[in-house]
Amino acid sequence: MPLWIHTSGGAIDRHQLIARSDPAVQGDSLKKLILAGLVAVLGFAPAFALAQAQAGERTLVGQVQSVDETGTEITLTDGTKLLTPPGAKVRPGALEEGMVVVAVYREENGDKILTKLSLGQGEPAPSTPGESPKR
Repeated sequence: MPLWIHTSGGAIDRHQLIARSDPAVQGDSLKKLILAGLVAVLGFAPAFALAQAQAGERTLVGQVQSVDETGTEITLTDGTKLLTPPGAKVRPGALEEGMVVVAVYREENGDKILTKLSLGQGEPAPSTPGESPKR
């Protein structure tokens, strides 16, 4: 039975004057907190997925030693072998011995599969000191 305090102009329930620790009110706050956390997690999910995808890729810079006849395997001077993705190949004459390349690749079953390949800033090393690089 509520206790009423009569004041000029109206009545006030004593329960309105005391901060309630009602389990229903606490449950609503908890639901709002969980909902806010869920929204935050879902908001960051695409950025996290992108970071995970890029985390599997590696980058290296090296000089081309050779490109096989099929155009699907590039060997660098340090012995690293880079494979083109299935269905792709290097255009004949696009890479020459000594050219510096920047390769982005992912590892699959021990193979380095190219995801991006570009020419580096360096020039091919000339065979003899007086010889200029071929273009």
